[in-house]
Amino acid sequence: MPLYEWEGKTISGTTRKGSTKASSEDALRATLRKDGVIVTKFAEKKEEKKEKYNPKAKVPMLQIVIFTRQLSTMITSGLPLVQSLEILGAQIEDVNLRGIVREIKEKIEGGSRFADALKDYPQCFDQLFVNLVVAGEEGGLLDGVLQRLSVYMEKSEKLKSKVKSAMIYPISIVVVAIGVVFVLLIFVIPVFETMFKDMGATLPMPTQIVVNLSRAVKGGIVYIIVAVVGIFYAFKKYYQSKGGRKTIDRLVLKLPIFGVLTIKASVARVTRTLATLLSSGVAILESLDIVAKVAGNKIVEEALVVAKERISEGRSMSEPLEQAGIFPPMVVQMVQVGESTGALDNMLNKIADFYEDDVDNLVTNMTALMEPMIMAFLGVILGGLVVAMYLPIFKLGTAVG
Repeated sequence: MPLYEWEGKTISGTTRKGSTKASSEDALRATLRKDGVIVTKFAEKKEEKKEKYNPKAKVPMLQIVIFTRQLSTMITSGLPLVQSLEILGAQIEDVNLRGIVREIKEKIEGGSRFADALKDYPQCFDQLFVNLVVAGEEGGLLDGVLQRLSVYMEKSEKLKSKVKSAMIYPISIVVVAIGVVFVLLIFVIPVFETMFKDMGATLPMPTQIVVNLSRAVKGGIVYIIVAVVGIFYAFKKYYQSKGGRKTIDRLVLKLPIFGVLTIKASVARVTRTLATLLSSGVAILESLDIVAKVAGNKIVEEALVVAKERISEGRSMSEPLEQAGIFPPMVVQMVQVGESTGALDNMLNKIADFYEDDVDNLVTNMTALMEPMIMAFLGVILGGLVVAMYLPIFKLGTAVG
């Protein structure tokens, strides 16, 4: 049934405007005449096509950060929440987040709280986000909480990107090196092998080893691929299990360089999250429950769960952190000072600032240290293959000479 926008006059001469659904123009006039309105002009309103989006899609964190910061700025400026969401719902770049924001606005207009509307989209707004919004709504400080939340997410993403860059760089180099070696063994070495057969010369031991390796790889490439995929799948399944993840996370913490990087990054993430929650008015027990889930390491997560249990028994938080044996002494001492002075959130922010800078320096130094090591690794592997294949040629040249 079409929707008509109309304008008319009542018997008393008052002008009225509105929109009404009717099956036809005559039906519209008849309906309004019953209400005492004589239609002077009308036009059919064409329904806007709804933009297609996926309300269950995962939205990039950068888009969530921008949305949070802009919403905080609008609310601080005095705009009502619904109006702010309406404006943002028209200008957000990500189509999925744009549709989600519009849905949230409609739910709030229907009587829902902002936090309750956010709970329907856990892929965009996690438990930390929702709990902070709850605290902000209850305390009447939603703009400040959103500002604090956007700063937290920006720093969290910055820290995450640093750790990823530290992990991805050596792994990508090693993968490329392995790919180059396989290409040489499968496509290049067989050409040299054919040439050596035509010479009829006895191959040196290094060359013979490389030729035999080339034959093995070329003949069993399918089995190698299946084995690699199988190992990767088995590792993934094992890590997804409770005991497997705990074992692997414990081994990661014991690695020479990456273990130190992991624990420092985890400490920075945990302290920043806990400080944000506490300063926003979330209870410490509830805060620790949320923080444990974002620790990023099962061993750290269990230490925080134990800390929560000890606090619920009336004990301090620094004691179980010290007993866990994985947190640096400085963290334990600063938490202890924060508890005794009643400024735990400020002390946690200082810890997070220190360890974020420490992670940044560690990543920079580690990258600088790994570059010559990786070059040496590539030189030994690739250079060894090249030298092994040219030894018979050198030997033949010496014999001719």
